[in-house]
Amino acid sequence: MAKKYDKAGKYPWTYCSLGGAVRVNIQSGEDIAHLGELDKKLWTVLSCPVSGLQFDETTLRMIDTDGDGKIRVKEVVAAAQWLTTVIKDRDALLKGDSVLPLDQINTECEAGRKLLRSARQILSNLKLEKDEISVADTSDSVAIFAETGANGDGVITEASTEDAALRETIRTIVDKIGSATDRSGAQGVTAEHIEAFYTALADYAAWQAAAVPEIFPYGDNTQAALEACEAVKDKISDYFMRCKLIAFTDAATAAVDVSAEQISAIAGENLTEHDAEISAYPIARPDKSGFLPFDAVNPAWKTKVDALRALVGLENKDGLKEDEWNAVLSGFAPYIAWRAAEKGSEVESLGLDAVKALLKADSKAALLALVEADKALEEEANSIDEVNKLTHLYRDFYKLLKNYVLFSDFYSPRKDELAIFEEGSLYIDQRCCRLCIRVSDMGQHADMAGLSGMFLLYCTCTSKTTGETMDIVAVMTDGSLRNLRPGLNGLFYDREGRDWDAKVMRVVDNPLSIKQAFWSPYVKFWNFITGLVNKSAAEKDEKAIAGLQAGATAAPADAAAKKQPFDIAKYAGIFAAVGMALGVLAAALAAIVSGIAKTPWWGLILILLGIMLVISGPSCFIAWGKLRRRNLGPVLNANGWAINSGAGVNIPFGRTLTSVARFPKLNLDDPYKPRTPLWRKLLCCFAALLAAAFVVLFATGNLKCIGLSSHDEPAVVEEAAAGTTAEGEDAIPAETISTTEE
Repeated sequence: MAKKYDKAGKYPWTYCSLGGAVRVNIQSGEDIAHLGELDKKLWTVLSCPVSGLQFDETTLRMIDTDGDGKIRVKEVVAAAQWLTTVIKDRDALLKGDSVLPLDQINTECEAGRKLLRSARQILSNLKLEKDEISVADTSDSVAIFAETGANGDGVITEASTEDAALRETIRTIVDKIGSATDRSGAQGVTAEHIEAFYTALADYAAWQAAAVPEIFPYGDNTQAALEACEAVKDKISDYFMRCKLIAFTDAATAAVDVSAEQISAIAGENLTEHDAEISAYPIARPDKSGFLPFDAVNPAWKTKVDALRALVGLENKDGLKEDEWNAVLSGFAPYIAWRAAEKGSEVESLGLDAVKALLKADSKAALLALVEADKALEEEANSIDEVNKLTHLYRDFYKLLKNYVLFSDFYSPRKDELAIFEEGSLYIDQRCCRLCIRVSDMGQHADMAGLSGMFLLYCTCTSKTTGETMDIVAVMTDGSLRNLRPGLNGLFYDREGRDWDAKVMRVVDNPLSIKQAFWSPYVKFWNFITGLVNKSAAEKDEKAIAGLQAGATAAPADAAAKKQPFDIAKYAGIFAAVGMALGVLAAALAAIVSGIAKTPWWGLILILLGIMLVISGPSCFIAWGKLRRRNLGPVLNANGWAINSGAGVNIPFGRTLTSVARFPKLNLDDPYKPRTPLWRKLLCCFAALLAAAFVVLFATGNLKCIGLSSHDEPAVVEEAAAGTTAEGEDAIPAETISTTEE
C-alpha cells in the first residue's frame, strides 16, 4: 500500500538505528520508488567503486551509466526509478529473485512493452517455452544471437547472406583488413572495414597502372637486382674511399689495407669460424688505381658480388670503376620512387589479377546494404540488452541498497549476510577476524585507515592453487597484542571457501579492549626493564670477551708491569659507602613497614587500588575513548568509498568481528611441560607463609611483639627511668644504667 505524504508534502520515511547512527530504513518497493526524494545528507554512502567488491560487477557496470568506475547517488536513483516503472509489484524487488515472471513486467508503459517483446524474443531464440526469464537466460548473448544474421550491432558475418560470392568477399576482408566480433560471437566486418578494403583495392590497382617499363631497368629482375646492390653497396663504397686515401698519400696504404699480421693471427685456426672477422676486412685490397677487380674479391663477399654481377649485367667485366658503380645505383632511382609511392599494400598479397576481379565484381554496395539492414534492428537488439539489465537489477538492486543506504548487511547478526566489502576471514594467532577488506594500494591505504581507531593488520595473500595475490586489511577487535607483528603468517579464507597464505606486512596499532589497556603500562614497564637488562648483559658480555681477547694477546711481561698494588684505603672507602647505602635502605624499609603497621587492612586495599588507578587509569581512559570512537568509515574511504554517515564499531559489536579460541578447563598430563624447580616451590611456600603470618599478626594487633611498632620504644625507656618494672620489681640502679649506656 502506498504511503501518504505528510502535511509538509514530504515522503514519510522510516528510520532505524544501526552502528550508533540513525539511518533511513528501506522496507518496501514504494521506498525504492521514492529514493529520488531522499535528502543526500541522509544517505550512508555517496559513492562506491564498481570493482573489488563481493557483488556482481556486471550489475554495477549497468548502474554506472557514465562509466567512471563509481556508483553515485544519482545513478542509484535513476536505476530505482527505471526499475520501479517497468515492474508491477515493487515489493517483489526486496526478495532478490534471479527469475523474473513475465507477467511482472509493466506493459502500461512503452518501455515495459518493449521489454516484454524482447524477453519473448530471447526465449524464442533460445528455443525455450516458459513464462519467466532468468539472469542465466539473458546473460549468454552468444547463445541468444547464435542463429541470427542481423542483430543490430552493425557487424555482418558470413551468416548475414546466402550469396556465396559475398561470403567469400567477407572472408577476404576479415583476412586482409581485420574483423569485429559480432553479438553472435562470430568474426565479421563493419562498414569501416568494407570501405577500407575497397579503397585499398582501388589504390593498389592505380599504383600498379603507373608501373611503365622505363622504371624497371632490369625487367622482372629489377627488385632482385636492387636487393643485390643494397647487400654490397656500403662495402663497395667503403672500398672506393680507401682507394682515394691511398691516392691522396701512399702512407695511408698500410692503415687502410688488411695487414699480414691480422691474417697471421688467425691462420693457425679453422678460418671458417672467423667469417665475421674476415668480412670486416675490405671487399678487395685497395690501391690508387681505384679499380675493383672481381677476381680478387674478399672470399667472405665473393658470393654476393657474383650475384650482383649476374643480375646487373656485369658477368663479362673484369672489374668495376667508381663511376660505373654510381651509374648502376642511379639506374634504380625511378623504380625506388615508384615503390615509395605504393598504396594498397594490404591487398598486395592477393595479386593484381585478383584485385582487378574484385573491383570488377563491385560488391561494395551489396555489403554496405547488409550492414544497414543489420543496424535497422539496433533498437530491438538494445532492448534485449535492457532485458538483461532488468533481470540483474531485479535480483541485485535491493542488496545494493542495503549496503548503500542502510548498511544493514554489515551490522546483521546472521553470518550468511555479509557486506559487499567483506572479503572473507583471516585466521591468525588463535583468532578469526571476520572483517577483512580487499586493498588496492597498501601504502596509501594505511595513512587514511589509521584514523579509524581500530587495530589493523595489512596482509599479502597468495593462493597456491591459482597463483593469484591480493592485499587485505583485517580488523582485529579482541585478544592479545603479544604476537601480532609484521612477518607473522596466517591463513585467509575468501567468500568462496578458498584458502590463501597470508603474511602480515604492516600493523596499525590501536587498543583492542579495556582489559588490554589496563595491563598495558605494566607490560611496557616490564619490556623496558628487560630491555635494559638485556642491553646491560650484552654490553658486559662484549666487554668480557674483549678483555679476554686483549689478555690473550698481551705479553706476560706487560701484564706484570701493569699490575697494581693492593690499596687497603681504597677498598675501605668502598665498603664504608656500601654500608652507608645499606643503612639508608634499611631505614627506608623500616619506615615503610612502620607505616604499613599503622594502617588498617582496608586502608591497604584502598592504597593498592589507588596506585593501580594512577598507573592504569590514563591508559584505560584513552582506550575507552578510542574504543567508543572506532569507525569503519576511514577504512572504506581509503578504498575509494565516499562514506557519508558513521559506521561505528562499538565494544559489543566489535567482539562479534573477532572470535578468540576458547578451550575447556581440563586437567591434562603433558610429559613435555616445563617442571617448576624445587627451590622455586620452597621459595613460594616460604613467601606465602611469611605473608600469612604478617596478616595474622596485623589483624590481632601483635606486630609490636616482633619489634615492628616504633611507638613502643619510648614506653620501655620511661619504665626503666622510673626504676620499676611492670611486675613491681626493684628499680635498676642509676649507676648501672649509666654504666650500661657507656
